[in-house]
Amino acid sequence: MVKAKYQSVLDLGEELNIQDGNVSEENGVLKVNGTAQTQYEKNLLWDNIKAVGGENPTDIIADIKVADSSVYHRHTVTSGETLGKIAKHYFGDAMKYKEIFAANSDILKNPDVIYPDQELIIPNLS
Repeated sequence: MVKAKYQSVLDLGEELNIQDGNVSEENGVLKVNGTAQTQYEKNLLWDNIKAVGGENPTDIIADIKVADSSVYHRHTVTSGETLGKIAKHYFGDAMKYKEIFAANSDILKNPDVIYPDQELIIPNLS
């Protein structure tokens, strides 16, 4: 029954291709573990858990590791995106585009010029 409640979390885990995923139910508590590719993906899972179970859910225990902690995420540019839009998506602040530009200075020469299918590093912000 708890598994059905958190089905959206399990579906998201599949969509994100969480590695070494394991789900079990014991005494009405869902135990979930696995490894997300990035901190951003781990945050998406936790946001979903909280959306379903509340801020401090007692019917789920999740142990989600991060495979690549050197970056916040790796983003593939789509048509019409700007560094500002990407920064707003990940950090809630379009002005953080400067941090994304700096983290990708090896492939970007101008913050106003990005191309579809470029893979950008979304840096960890301290």
